[in-house]
Amino acid sequence: MTLADFVADVAKRRKTMVVYASDGAPDVADHFESRNVTVERKSIAPGGPDGFVVLRDEDGFVGAFGIDKFAELLDPPLFRPTYRTEVSEPWRSLYEILDNTLFASFGRRQLLGAAREIENRAWRVGAGTLRVGFQSPDALAAQMDVYRRLVEQTDLSIHVFVEAGDEAFPVPDGVELFRSEGTEIGDFWFLVYDAAGDPLNACALLAEERALGTYYGFWTYDEDRVAALSTYLQDVHE
Repeated sequence: MTLADFVADVAKRRKTMVVYASDGAPDVADHFESRNVTVERKSIAPGGPDGFVVLRDEDGFVGAFGIDKFAELLDPPLFRPTYRTEVSEPWRSLYEILDNTLFASFGRRQLLGAAREIENRAWRVGAGTLRVGFQSPDALAAQMDVYRRLVEQTDLSIHVFVEAGDEAFPVPDGVELFRSEGTEIGDFWFLVYDAAGDPLNACALLAEERALGTYYGFWTYDEDRVAALSTYLQDVHE
């Protein structure tokens, strides 16, 4: 099993995304057009209702949301987990609807938005283990203020991962640094939060950089998938 295998497993779960929009509306769904997402487009006449998106899987209706909110997903607010509040509530419902849906062409800003949702969830729960890999020491170092606050103001255990050949860099007290052999850690951006065994708050993001600055992967609130990712990182890279 590898991190790439986790992505491949999610790719087997076929979903259909139907975009109802007027001509000329942005093709936001293109970011999800991939092996497990069929994107259909249906026109709305001028003067009709605002555009919206419907997501279905093999069991039927999953959820729906306004196309304006979907467009905002591609330019999310990069709030930081500083308060025990529901600051990410408008985004959480959208992330949950898109649970286990492959994204095909997200950039760093979109992934940071998803990462902030996971970090805020970890902040609110305040316990459990958060495992994090941002591909390079420089990328991880840029996020260390976030993890310093998390480890100082909660009971979280925070594990960060870099490749063994990367230069050493300081981490805050209470943050554990793991240096892993091989290239897998450098290929994937991930956050995996076990929520101290709470199935309602376990979540993960896993993305592979397949072209410079462009990522392919998924986020999940499936407790079994989160547990499997946590176990894999613990067994293979810790």
